[in-house]
Formats: sequence, C-alpha cells, structure tokens
Amino acid sequence: MKKRKICIVVTARPSYSRIKSALAAIQVHPSLDLQLVIAGSALLDRYGNAADFIERDGFSAAAKVFMVLEGENPTTMAKTTGIGVMELTNVFYNLKPDAVVTIADRFETIATSIAAAYQNIPLVHIQGGEVTGSIDEKVRHANTKLADLHLVSSEDARARVIKLGEDPEKVINTGCPSIDLVKEICSEDKLNFDPIEKYGGVGEELDWKKGYVVVMQHPVTTEYQKAREHIIETLEAVDNLGYPVFWFWPNVDAGSDGTSNGIRSYREMRKPKNIHFFKNMDPLDFLRLLKHSKALIGNSSAGIRECSYLGVPVVNIGKRQNRRIRGENVNDVPHHREEIYKAMKDAIYSDKYPGSSIYGNGEAGKKIAEILANSELSFSKTISY
Repeated sequence: MKKRKICIVVTARPSYSRIKSALAAIQVHPSLDLQLVIAGSALLDRYGNAADFIERDGFSAAAKVFMVLEGENPTTMAKTTGIGVMELTNVFYNLKPDAVVTIADRFETIATSIAAAYQNIPLVHIQGGEVTGSIDEKVRHANTKLADLHLVSSEDARARVIKLGEDPEKVINTGCPSIDLVKEICSEDKLNFDPIEKYGGVGEELDWKKGYVVVMQHPVTTEYQKAREHIIETLEAVDNLGYPVFWFWPNVDAGSDGTSNGIRSYREMRKPKNIHFFKNMDPLDFLRLLKHSKALIGNSSAGIRECSYLGVPVVNIGKRQNRRIRGENVNDVPHHREEIYKAMKDAIYSDKYPGSSIYGNGEAGKKIAEILANSELSFSKTISY
C-alpha cells in the first residue's frame, strides 16, 4: 500500500514542542511518510536554532526555508509571511504531499496554509479554535477557515471551530501534543541536569538547587510599541525579588527587538545577580525545568498548557493569553512591577496545584498519526453558515 506523504512545517521554537510527539508517531507509522519542513526563526541562531534540536532528535528535514525579514515590527511580519508563501509554494510543489500540517497561530503559519490551500493540497490544522489577545487569534481562525481537517486541543476549542462553520465530523479533539512530552517526564522526582552547565547562556552562576523560577515573556504584537516598557516592569520585579531566575529569550514577533533591547540594556546597567538567560533548550529539558520550578512568570502559552498539566503556579502578565481556557494554577496580572512582584512572591511560597487535563491526557501524537493515516484527506473546502 502506498504511504501517505504528510508534510509538517515547523516555523519556530515553540512549534516544535507542539508537534514533536506527532512527528515521532508519524515517522514510525507504517502507512505514513513524514516530510518535515523547517522554516522561519526555527533556523536562526539568535532565536536558539530549533533545527539543531529537531535534527538531534532524529528528524531529517525534507526542506529548509529561510524566510524571516529582520526588523521585528508589523511590516516585517507581513513581509516575512509573503516570503513564506512564495518559498513554501515551491516546496509543496516539489514534495507533492498528500496533506500539509500547519501548527497553531504564529503569524508565519498562515503562509503554510495559503501555500497549501491555493494548490488544492488538503490542509490539516493543529490547535485551532483557541483565543488569545493578539494578532495570533486572527491567524489561528484564518488557518481554521483554510483547513480541511481540524485536530484541536480541547473541547472548548472544538466547540468554537464548529461555531466557525466547520463540519463537526472534521473537528476532532486529540489533545495537545506538548502534553505528551509533559507526561513523559512527569514521574521524574528531581531535575537531572545543571541548566547552566549543559546550555551555557549568559548571566550569573546561580544557587538554584534550593528553588528557582522560569521567566518567558514575549512581546504582545498588538502592543508592540510597549514591548520595552513591558519587559522593564518584569525585570524590575524579578530583580527586586532576588530569587534565582532562568530567563528565556523572546520569540521573533513584532516588538521582540524592543524586548531584547530592554533586557540587554537592563543587564548592562543594573547587572542583576539573580538572573541567567538562555536562548533555547531541548523541549524535554525545558519541561523538566518547568516541572521542578517554583513558578513560571511571563506570558508564554506554556503557562496555560504545560503548566496546567504539571500544576506549576503561573504568573501570567498582560493580554497575550486573553480568554484562553486555563487551569486554576494561573494568576493574571497587568504589566506593573509591584503587582508582578507580589504575585511572584505568592507563587514561590504556594503549593503546586492539582494537575489538569483540559489540554489532553498525553496521547495526542499517536491519535494524530492514526487520524492522518485513516481519515479521508481531500481538498473539499465548503463554507457553511
């Protein structure tokens, strides 16, 4: 029997952890042939070069697409997306996949959807139907309307995709593949590596073994002009608390230049003694770091998804995760140093929360592979009202 060629496009660091378990399941499935395309910031050193981790995990790229235009503002986001459409169109034309998979809601994912849909290639969207507080929500819903099959991560998301007019039989709740990775490391009772020794990074040597927090804060694309102001508020709170911190560099979004410059200038002028910075980390090691942390601070969706399953306290700052379904572990605060400081202090000295399965039970990758192997994959887009 001829194998189905499934082309998955990974465009950024977080996208890999969102699809890793599905990549593994597809790669070993007897009826599927994985065509992996690595693109966008996943190829860039300044954002941690996720391609290195992807290839180290045993996944070979069928193609690599360099498409990111420098600038980190709304104009370069739009132009990067345009370059992505042109480049990915050629890639799909050459690979001739039976289906293309686009992941979640990052701005460049719409390039994957357009390039596939306009060539009448069946499009599968992972993690549709969720809501957020930025341009990502518009991109996510646009991906949904271009897609032919919807593999969502929660019942709330499934209901929303159906309300958008999609065929209920084509909307399947698989859970989130990133929860599969969390489940894999859940039984580990202590952090089994030294983050600074293994990954280097920049900053102070920390006495982290008695406790630490993780910070991951990205710019809000609809408030990109305030990115520097926002990050300074968090830096002030974290610095004043004096607790050991592992801090991760932002994604390539509009405003990330302001976020990065804010971090660099603060680091040079104030020289905080309790912060160590990283660009990237192997997805499983990052989850191990989260599991054994006292809290996650910032506005990463990892606080909403992975930390809900782990029960790790989260201080969620600002509007980036607005309206996204969350567990009771999340405390929402504005971009204000005093409120961030207080919420961090409360989180550090609180107990962990009961784990939540709102984003799945850790079997999403296998479910996705089976659905891709057995579902009718056809370009059959119809609009219903």
